Amino acid sequence: MELIITGQNIDVLPTVKDYIEKKFSKLDRHFQNINNTKVELSEQQTKSVDQHYRVQVTMDANGTLLRAEERAENLLAAIDKVVPVIDRQIERYKGKLNRKGNKNGPSIKSKLNEEPAAEVVRTKRFTMKPMTQEDAIMQMELLGHDFFLFYNSATKEYNLLYRRKDGNYSVIEPELE
Repeated sequence: MELIITGQNIDVLPTVKDYIEKKFSKLDRHFQNINNTKVELSEQQTKSVDQHYRVQVTMDANGTLLRAEERAENLLAAIDKVVPVIDRQIERYKGKLNRKGNKNGPSIKSKLNEEPAAEVVRTKRFTMKPMTQEDAIMQMELLGHDFFLFYNSATKEYNLLYRRKDGNYSVIEPELE
């Protein structure tokens, strides 16, 4: 497993890097299909002292992304909180893979067939004009939506803007394989 550790508004000290490598090496024993793991550390100016540090983990398990994010009053506590969360996601993913391959147990496909089939009931078309991220935020707020698909005039690509739980915004920029 390739481990990529980055910091936003924070310097990643060698001791912290070693601590993360030690914690995440245990996860690799559970599941060897993890290609790479990105650990993003950030220090944020928040009113709540217990959410001062944020650790976000994104794992690529053969094309399936597993993600966890935790916050704490210090960096090591945030790392300690995020490891069990991502570990549970790995176990859940492993369980789904095992059920899928196990001929005796119920497969994911059979479970989907038991439930009423969801179907596309509406197709919506709308014209898009190129806009900046700021214009997209304004447009999304005017519409009262939590997400907004737009054509980014800076990157010349389609992007998806969405509102995060913390009130900020994120943009998804798709990449084709």
